[in-house]
Amino acid sequence: MRMTCLIPLCLIAAPALAQADLSAEAFDSYTRGKTLFYGFDGQAYGVERYLEDRRVIWSFLDGQCKEGTWYEENGQICFIYEDRFDPQCWTFQSTPDGLIARFENDPVSTELYEADEIGEEMFCLGPDTGV
Repeated sequence: MRMTCLIPLCLIAAPALAQADLSAEAFDSYTRGKTLFYGFDGQAYGVERYLEDRRVIWSFLDGQCKEGTWYEENGQICFIYEDRFDPQCWTFQSTPDGLIARFENDPVSTELYEADEIGEEMFCLGPDTGV
């Protein structure tokens, strides 16, 4: 009898434990002025610098940096970069260990996490120049 009473309580409490997606305002407040490294599947994935006016600079840690902007659409944070005009939309959740980003809010798609210090720095090579 006791067990059957606890099951409904667990079902009600489970959604409360889930982290809510960050709003544009909360995302901006958390990221603005920071440079965040992201990991995927235990490996370094990339780094993004968050600037004023929702501007960003992204790199896959290869020295090639792409400038872009972000905006909120349908509860997702969408990025457009200088070399790619189709939006890349993510949901972000704040956890005690940092941000978690889920591509297009799809639970089976790419999920990035904010990495601790990974011994890397964000660096951007200059533009390619000819001879």
